Amino acid sequence: MSVPESAADLVDAAVASGLIPGAVVAAGIGSPEPALLHVAGDAQRDRDGRRPMAADTIFDLASLTKVVGTLPCVLLLIAAGDVGLDDPARRYLPAFEGGGKEAVTVRQLLSHTAGLPDHRRYYEFLAGADRIRAAALAEPLVSEPGSAFCYSDVGFITLGELCASVAGAGLDELVRELVCAPLGLADTGYRPSTALEARVASTEHVGGTAKTGIVHDENAEAMGGVAGHAGLFGTAADLARYAAAWVLPESEVAMALQLPAWLRAEALRGQTDGLPGGGRRGLGWGLRHDRWDNMGDGWPATGAGHTGFTGTSLSIDPASGLWTVLLTNAVHFGRGPEHSVVSLRKQVHAATAATLLDIVVQ
Repeated sequence: MSVPESAADLVDAAVASGLIPGAVVAAGIGSPEPALLHVAGDAQRDRDGRRPMAADTIFDLASLTKVVGTLPCVLLLIAAGDVGLDDPARRYLPAFEGGGKEAVTVRQLLSHTAGLPDHRRYYEFLAGADRIRAAALAEPLVSEPGSAFCYSDVGFITLGELCASVAGAGLDELVRELVCAPLGLADTGYRPSTALEARVASTEHVGGTAKTGIVHDENAEAMGGVAGHAGLFGTAADLARYAAAWVLPESEVAMALQLPAWLRAEALRGQTDGLPGGGRRGLGWGLRHDRWDNMGDGWPATGAGHTGFTGTSLSIDPASGLWTVLLTNAVHFGRGPEHSVVSLRKQVHAATAATLLDIVVQ
């Protein structure tokens, strides 16, 4: 089955207009295998060369790292009894202290309600991964824990450090062993090797050269490429398998992830309703009508999703088994508003949902 004209046209028009260099869109329902797949444009298009996009192009996933890497590691540590969801984070990470942070729970970090700020440009004034980690853990709260929603990179840097502290291993190793290996995500991980560079979509130009295989996020780069908030690279096919592990609980891929049903349900349950800040979040996941909802009109009310600054997005719906992946390298052309993919994401995710849900009804 080919991708429907409406979704293909949306992506092709975005490439033709110069909004994005290229994209891969994949969607499915009831299976990790895509029912819809469309590839458009280029993985690189600049003065240094032009490389066509391919179905197996590797993308800088940016903040999809939060739900594809850090979230499952935290949940699997909870499932193993090594971490308590409602325990103080400081119990597992003693350096996370001061200014009321002893009250911050693991749940609050996952739901962006810990009271931490959204972002800090550590890379501008600190050199070295250890110094940035220490600064993030020492970051003062900006609100009382549990009192407001604030989408926080700092919170997920903290969660990445918590995972490493509990497991006694680097976050990159944990993601590889707990998530990628069981699910068979052969092309997903931190710091892709130079041998893979020809398959990696280029992101923003820095100093006249596009980043290719080097994480776009400046804090993550300054931390050596491995962080809880950003740094993962991956393909549409790998994200399809990860999505299926969430929406198809009886499938082989879901069984491989070994995520208990109660934790899966808790992660997709609203955790922030009624709090100021404009968020409607689960644990890690954004839910329908969240401030950054990327799912678009027609996506089921039971859906969840997440986005990444480089131009990536992933949406799932556990009720129907529906999933959609849209990967672009929009920042290759710059990070200005003229290259925003906010509308494109909603339109593409909505188009694939409408088509696939119609297939089910028929």
